[in-house]
Amino acid sequence: EELLQRRVRALGLYGVLAHWAELCDAPWLTALVEHEEKERAHRSLERRLKNSSVGAFKPIADFDWKHPTKIDRRLITELFNLEFLTEGINPIFFGPNGVGKSLIVKNLTHHAVHKGHTALFVSASAMLNDLAAQDGPIARKRRFRRYTSPTLLCIDEVGYLSYDSGHADLLFEVVTQRYEANAAIAITTNRSFGEWNEVFPNAACVVTLVDRLCHRAEIVTIEGESYRVKEAKERTKKRRAKRTKARAKKKTRSRK
Repeated sequence: EELLQRRVRALGLYGVLAHWAELCDAPWLTALVEHEEKERAHRSLERRLKNSSVGAFKPIADFDWKHPTKIDRRLITELFNLEFLTEGINPIFFGPNGVGKSLIVKNLTHHAVHKGHTALFVSASAMLNDLAAQDGPIARKRRFRRYTSPTLLCIDEVGYLSYDSGHADLLFEVVTQRYEANAAIAITTNRSFGEWNEVFPNAACVVTLVDRLCHRAEIVTIEGESYRVKEAKERTKKRRAKRTKARAKKKTRSRK
């Protein structure tokens, strides 16, 4: 009965609590609480999935672990335990284009949401342009919450474009706020930290920015040919074989 009362209180069913003595033994009360809990959990999951902006993605079960020439599968599997969230560790995925960095991080975002966490997946350019577009410091401060409040923030494609010092300062502020709150950031990048001065040329904050990201970080290096290039080559090979087969059929028919 005490447990049921706690569940009713957690749901905020104060009308039931106010008449607890007369309702606590009602045969329908347990079923009501269970239905309400399930519905709220369902709506909470839907809301968190929508807010995560993870979009469509290929499931990690379909990832070709044999394609990269270098990848630490055990470390990536451990990240899906989500212990790094409670420890405020930043998983940093280094590697060239097309080796699966974004795929892994999108799956990590989705998994975190299904485990009850709030998460946001966003490209570096989308986040920095969004913050830069805010009209005035008050609006920008409110907008920062979008990137500082989730349990997990995933910033995709750092290094694919270069940014001015103003954008570097915005990223520095996001990283600093999350660093001070011990909140995890997952990052995908095609540049080593030593090259981030080229991503943010003339930005004075880069050294400190990198230092705060690395202080609590799990580095995941992936090497290999672009999987998209591999798929494109395979499609070209199949189309060529299909055309060759069609020409051979046509020749056979013409001889008849």
